[in-house]
Amino acid sequence: MGQHLAGMLCMLGAVSILSIMDAIVKWLASGYPTMQIVFFRNAFAFLPTILYLIASGLALRDLRTRRIGGHFMRAALGVGAMITFFYALGHMPLADVIAIAFAAPIFMTALSIPLLGEKVGPHRWAAVIAGFAGVLVMVRPGASGFDWVALIALASVVLYALAMIQIRVLSRTESSASIVFYLALFGTLFSAAFLPSQWVTPDPTGWVLLILVGLLGGSGQILLTQAFRLAPVALVAPFDYSAMIWAVGLGWLLWADVPALTTLVGAALVAAAGLYIMQREARQERLAAAQPLKRST
Repeated sequence: MGQHLAGMLCMLGAVSILSIMDAIVKWLASGYPTMQIVFFRNAFAFLPTILYLIASGLALRDLRTRRIGGHFMRAALGVGAMITFFYALGHMPLADVIAIAFAAPIFMTALSIPLLGEKVGPHRWAAVIAGFAGVLVMVRPGASGFDWVALIALASVVLYALAMIQIRVLSRTESSASIVFYLALFGTLFSAAFLPSQWVTPDPTGWVLLILVGLLGGSGQILLTQAFRLAPVALVAPFDYSAMIWAVGLGWLLWADVPALTTLVGAALVAAAGLYIMQREARQERLAAAQPLKRST
């Protein structure tokens, strides 16, 4: 129970840190190109990542891999999700972007069928359909107030879901440390290629905030990894939805944004569907783990 409590606290800490990072990204987006923010997010994430590796007793040899192509694909999807997400943050209310991001488990479940060959029963299919309905309520296609940037936010969710599926594939042979390290490495190199044409020299406050984005991003990722290491997914994952509290609070405090009723209703539908999918997946994992025990007795 002590480990489970630590896992839940790590998840709450991760959500808090990453929510503050998102607010800083939105603040910076009005004065700095998206690719420059992406560069700092990846480059300065190295510091907490390396400190974490040292504290965990890992050495550089633990980062060796024979699946560099798989890491590159995961990084390409992750960086693509980061670019589209950061762009959406700069052009939409913070709570709206976070609410759409809640759809990630829905897309992961739907995409795992053709890409991983996983079987999804009628209960989870019903949750997927309900989640998509929630997304439609938030995005409101065909509405007079429709915002095309919402599609970019939705694209970031799809790319993120694909990146998580690629992590599932890589995790069969690769360590979590190597997956995090190569994301930061490839993300830094890719975004650095855009700096000569998009560089905006930061003022002192800009330097602090840009560096802080990377430090917070790396630290939040570490806490997220620790949360899932210390406690079951079904126990810690629901705390991810506490990001909506941060998004609404920070959005109102910094930009006087108040989420529309459709955003809140859609977010509630998506969150309920996501939580149900997590509960069903955890149940399936428990049943699968019990099968060898039954055979051995």
